[in-house]
Amino acid sequence: MKILLVEDEESIRYLISINLKMIGYEVLEAEDGELAKEIIENEKIDLILLDVMIPKIDGFTLANLIKDKRIPLIFLTAKTSTDDKVRGLRLGGDDYITKPFETIELIARIEAVLRRYGTNDKTLKIKNIEIFTDEHIVKKDNSIIDLTAKEYDLLMMFISNKNIALSRDLILQKVWNYDYLGGTRTVDIHVGRLREKLDLEDCIKTVFKIGYRLEL
Repeated sequence: MKILLVEDEESIRYLISINLKMIGYEVLEAEDGELAKEIIENEKIDLILLDVMIPKIDGFTLANLIKDKRIPLIFLTAKTSTDDKVRGLRLGGDDYITKPFETIELIARIEAVLRRYGTNDKTLKIKNIEIFTDEHIVKKDNSIIDLTAKEYDLLMMFISNKNIALSRDLILQKVWNYDYLGGTRTVDIHVGRLREKLDLEDCIKTVFKIGYRLEL
């Protein structure tokens, strides 16, 4: 799955790109509209993430130039007015996300747009692990790994929050729901099982007095 990221701020471009690559997307980058247009004309792109305020050819103009290609398009922009949002959607944008935004939200929006186009392969990859999100199947080195429902949910939470320290209480609330009466020791047990089953001992780090972090 190939995504073109058009963003002139290098730090934002790096952050988005590294997170998308971590979950299995191929990412091409462009810092201005002219380069983006050239890439679009020469590559098969599955989705475009497009900033509006970019040099040479702005995002709205570029969207108008490429609308006949019918490539799924998500605007990423600091322009927050309703008029700008309506303009972007009328130019063929499938979604319009205003900065700042969380990476987990961006990934969810990308998946939603690709589902509408029927182009999302719904497979995530980290290291030698493949996660088939529709079937809830996890494979390591092409062999199916038997995870419980909670182990699977825990894995997905770590993937959605890569390189972020997650407290035991937060994990407990999100994976076991707010009404769960057990203690945080449950989290430790499930993290241990996940590490062992997927050989993630070196990736799921214990954060002292806080919880855990998936480092990739």
